[in-house]
Amino acid sequence: MKFVSKKIRKKSGARLAAVQAVYMAHFGELPVDEVIQDFVQGKIGRYVIEEEGVNHTEQMIEVSPIDTDYFQSLVTGVHSNKESLEKSLNLYLNEKWDFDKMNGIMQALLLCAVYELTHTFDIDTKVLIQEYVDLAYAFFNKNEPKMINALLDQIAHAVRN
Repeated sequence: MKFVSKKIRKKSGARLAAVQAVYMAHFGELPVDEVIQDFVQGKIGRYVIEEEGVNHTEQMIEVSPIDTDYFQSLVTGVHSNKESLEKSLNLYLNEKWDFDKMNGIMQALLLCAVYELTHTFDIDTKVLIQEYVDLAYAFFNKNEPKMINALLDQIAHAVRN
């Protein structure tokens, strides 16, 4: 395993938690501030299910601490800009990938990714895209992460050049 600093791991964890929180707030129709507090206080989002071995035995694994400030700014930023983020995404999607017909996790992941690409300029574009492609592999099979990679690359070229 290659060395990854604690700071980077905390930011990666914040992104995963943000995708989950954006999903919960939207599809659970919960107040965003309440969802953020539940994550920050560790009431939710502290464990993930990991499959092990040939029998695919499931085990609960505690997640590493997250960068709570980054998490909060990401979730509130997505929440505050959701409508414009969706409009931006729809400009880049084709008939095969309609934002409104995507599953909720995919929507949340793309909203977080596009928010970061358009509002966070102190992180390298390739790093951001790779982070979200890696997250996509945690939730989806082959096609979705490939689509996310291509889509985010296209958006990044338009907004960061």
